[in-house]
Amino acid sequence: MSLNGPVLCVVGARPNFMKMAPILRALAAHEPPIPMLLVHTGQHYDEQMSDQLFRDLKLPRPDINLEVGSGSHAVQTAEVMRRFEPLLDEHRPSCVIVVGDVNSTLACTLVAVKKHVPVVHVEAGLRSGDRLMPEEINRVLTDQVADRLYTTERSAADNLAREGVAAERVCFAGNVMIDSLLSSREAARDPGQTLAAHGLDPALLAQGYGVVTMHRPSNVDDPATLEALLRTLDEVAQKLPLVFALHPRTRGNIERFGLGALLDARRTALLPPQGYLEMLGLMGRATLMLTDSGGLQEESTALGVPCLTLRENTERPITVEQGTNTLVGRDREAILQGVEQVLAGQGKRGRVPELWDGHAAERIAADLWQWLRNRAS
Repeated sequence: MSLNGPVLCVVGARPNFMKMAPILRALAAHEPPIPMLLVHTGQHYDEQMSDQLFRDLKLPRPDINLEVGSGSHAVQTAEVMRRFEPLLDEHRPSCVIVVGDVNSTLACTLVAVKKHVPVVHVEAGLRSGDRLMPEEINRVLTDQVADRLYTTERSAADNLAREGVAAERVCFAGNVMIDSLLSSREAARDPGQTLAAHGLDPALLAQGYGVVTMHRPSNVDDPATLEALLRTLDEVAQKLPLVFALHPRTRGNIERFGLGALLDARRTALLPPQGYLEMLGLMGRATLMLTDSGGLQEESTALGVPCLTLRENTERPITVEQGTNTLVGRDREAILQGVEQVLAGQGKRGRVPELWDGHAAERIAADLWQWLRNRAS
């Protein structure tokens, strides 16, 4: 049996690449191979960084790049929809696979559903309960109209059931982000070499270090909030040196608000956004993580590295319940207490959750093939 058309696999931003890479490999390795086209919306696009990510993850070059670029949520979502629609008419896909919760995920989902093309959502059912997060809105709406939903943890099915999603649409497959991590771990870059490549002294890392990432608007867009967090991070750095991979939004706001002097350069190594293998190397040997990233909560759990999440909530509760993650919000005392616990050897080591075993994408490919066959029969 052959499919009616190729599977359109959509990526829009950096986290999507890590999730889609193992899916593409699994579709190609399936017997018979499942035909596919990789569509990059260009929602986030830095040519140099994208090229490096594609090399690190062994991703094929996109078959189609919509080159949408940045903009407000409304402008970006609308532009992705406008440019994506003709692809469905041209290629007549058997389904569209979307991953995660970025604007491209929702935009392509809406276009496909309204043109009666089945939508497959990988990483479905995750909920923070915080409707102020744009990603939460993207997740909820995508899951409502998607035809096949693959989940990373069992609690996601409970979330979907509460929202009226029929159980037969849901399949627990595991975490494709961890597929990428496990397949790439041996190729991770040495942290000392990463610092040296940016003219920084690797000796900073000799006695242990923490890795920091921070990019959520709630943390970096308000001057008072950002200042308080930077002051707290500087206190942490006096106890444990930090490597801070600066998101462009964060760097821009630090400069705009005149806060650059708050971080002691002798104790905090400031880096530009890093490639996947560089970040994997830094995280793998870190004493702890301080982050507001959802993906890094999962990766630190898989690596067994204690993680302090600078948010009041998480859409990945399994990283708190079973993994290495602790929610500390923006509270100075909670952050410093969490650091002290880690330094005292009392940080969470957790365990690797069910089906975070490096084979999630293979399970998705096998189920998808059977699901598409059933639809075609």
